[in-house]
Amino acid sequence: MQRMTLVRWLVCATAAVGFAFDTYELLMLPLVLRPALQELIGASPGSPEFQMWLGRLFFIPAFAGGIFGLLGGWLTDRLGRRRVLAGSIFLYAGAAFVSGYSTSVEMLLACRCLVFIGVCVEFVAAIAWLAELFDDPRQREAVIGYTQAFASVGGLLVALVNSWLASLATEGQLPTMPFLGMMASLFGEVGDPDAVWRYTLMSGLLPAIPLVIVRPFLPESPKWKEKKQAGTLGRPSIAELFTPQLRRTTIVTTLLVGASFGLAFGGLQQIPQIVPNLPEVQAAAAELPPEKARAYQQKAAAEYTKVQEIGGLTGRVALATLAVLIISRRGLFAIFAIPALFVLPVLFYQMAAGHSTSYGEFLSLPLSTVSFWIFLGGFVVVGQFSFWGNYLPRVFPLHLRGTGESMAANVGGRMLGTSFAWITTNLAATSLIPGQPGPEKMGYAAAVVTLGLGLVLVILMWALREPPAEESH
Repeated sequence: MQRMTLVRWLVCATAAVGFAFDTYELLMLPLVLRPALQELIGASPGSPEFQMWLGRLFFIPAFAGGIFGLLGGWLTDRLGRRRVLAGSIFLYAGAAFVSGYSTSVEMLLACRCLVFIGVCVEFVAAIAWLAELFDDPRQREAVIGYTQAFASVGGLLVALVNSWLASLATEGQLPTMPFLGMMASLFGEVGDPDAVWRYTLMSGLLPAIPLVIVRPFLPESPKWKEKKQAGTLGRPSIAELFTPQLRRTTIVTTLLVGASFGLAFGGLQQIPQIVPNLPEVQAAAAELPPEKARAYQQKAAAEYTKVQEIGGLTGRVALATLAVLIISRRGLFAIFAIPALFVLPVLFYQMAAGHSTSYGEFLSLPLSTVSFWIFLGGFVVVGQFSFWGNYLPRVFPLHLRGTGESMAANVGGRMLGTSFAWITTNLAATSLIPGQPGPEKMGYAAAVVTLGLGLVLVILMWALREPPAEESH
């Protein structure tokens, strides 16, 4: 096992911050989308216009992230891991901050596209960087697994920040937006500068601050740099991913990663839209004036998102621990994929039907039958994300590592997987789904979509190849 030097700790810390804020940036959208659309387009939840923009804001940024993320993976193999990683973090942090000043839904969409592109590229660069920093396979599995656990810390953090901001808004204590006059001259007047969703989006600037400090001390990937300087580094090529040696790996991982992300975007990320249907939330909101009721519903959605992210964090830690104990990668994946087939449909059926018994709160977390299933949903779905971070670097050669990871994670995960957010929202708008328009129909639609994706995962996982064996040093 290699000694953890200061430089290695610094690389791991930078990757962990990047993973944390990847999730922070992505999961802020479900929390802010409902109030943002109500302000920017004036449409009520469940209306055709609301559902149309809901689907667009989930799918179009993901499509942009998939295309440019694939290019970013290729650039990671061409230009190096460190340079691309730093640039991607600066991109998504800056775009997230500017999105808080959105004066139209089109501006919000453009900013979210830039955020998604940065996030998609950062994940690939960070995973490749960590995989090449450690020679010992057990140490590498543990490092990649535990640094990825910080992604769930990011999800929990955005829920906490959003809940805190909603509390300040309820009490009328939100501060004045920074640079409001300057931004108004660039983009136009902001409709409601005291809206919680704007402050939540602007908080995405945070990861750029530590990166400015540590970037001069970050080394390039030693293995990539050595081959680059020796002139033995092969040229990355997307076409090479579909040669006979790699074709099955490329196709199977792309489809499976897409199904894993589909469970999140077509299911878990719709939870904030369904929370207002829960009986305890309806009862509390009914006692408040309309402007306060909206802030309360947003706070309730953030509280349930905390539960989901605690489940996800537990799943990532479990994956990191099991990854060094279980030899079979297919067996490791099955631990998370098979339960997902049952947990997600049950969760969303209960939410749609309003089957939630409240048992009170603990540490500001809602305790109910639904929160238990949300915890399990986060555990089995987010655990799969960590699996792919550990698995993908082992099945693609070094000169194709960023490109191959990007094909699976960005084309499969970001483009194919996130399209299920669009599928769920549009399915919820049809007569095929029972219930009232809005949260109830959304819950039933999510139950149908996650059931189908769970079946795909369980069937396709048998085609997953075991990576080549490695010897510990």
